[in-house]
Amino acid sequence: MTTPETGIVYRSDCPSRPILDQIADKWSMMVMAVLDEPRRFNDVKRRLEGVTQRVLTQTLRRLERNGMIVRRVLPTSPIGVEYSLTPLGESLREPFGRLYAWTVENVDEIQARQQDYDRRAQ
Repeated sequence: MTTPETGIVYRSDCPSRPILDQIADKWSMMVMAVLDEPRRFNDVKRRLEGVTQRVLTQTLRRLERNGMIVRRVLPTSPIGVEYSLTPLGESLREPFGRLYAWTVENVDEIQARQQDYDRRAQ
């Protein structure tokens, strides 16, 4: 069903919703940003200050399930694992880069508006 005003329907069962939820997640975006080359788990974790091992593991699994990254077991002793972007994941680098650039460009204005809002809300 469409609305006369927009013609757009945001259906609750739309298959894009869980995908958008995954790729718009802050940790997913950051993981994909640091995977500019294949990296081991601990290397990814070191580059993402504040992420817990549990959250990183869950994020990597979701990204792998969605086809954004690939997990490769390394023939080392002890066995190691590295992660890298798939072509599908690589295709998000450009739009993520634009979003990041927009964020950096507008951070001062956004923070000023947040402070104004907080002052009014008190």
